[in-house]
Amino acid sequence: MPAIQLTPAQRKDKRGEAHHLDPVVMIGAEGLTPAVLKETDAALKAHGLIKLRVFSDDRTAREALLATLAEQLDAAPVQHIGKLLVLWRPIPEKLKEPGEDRSAAPRVVKILKYSKNGTGRPTIKTVKVLGNERVTKGGLVKRSRPKPTSVKKKVQD
Repeated sequence: MPAIQLTPAQRKDKRGEAHHLDPVVMIGAEGLTPAVLKETDAALKAHGLIKLRVFSDDRTAREALLATLAEQLDAAPVQHIGKLLVLWRPIPEKLKEPGEDRSAAPRVVKILKYSKNGTGRPTIKTVKVLGNERVTKGGLVKRSRPKPTSVKKKVQD
């Protein structure tokens, strides 16, 4: 038995989501090798819902392959149609390190200002813009405004 059990409604939703996906892992004549397991596990970690293509004509072998993959990778078998298999596993949460800050990095921007009379040379100014700042059309550096919240949400908080 696989570790994750899906209800028929959940399985139907996952089949619909997988419809437009292309196969990520191809399983050849060698069958289920450690390399195939490793690639399938990496694809499940990255995408959650994946399609696999099996180049085998034996239907029972493909069914056994789907069950084995689901057991070994703690995934839920979603669909087996023809030579395509669909597996799903929730994507694991990424752990943040204590000192890690995910704000935007400072960047250097060149601001070009043309002269007023049109005959003079334009001035080029290099400015460091922080993550919470933006450059306006006039070439000024301003702080980004916080997103306005509605009055109703302010009252609820």
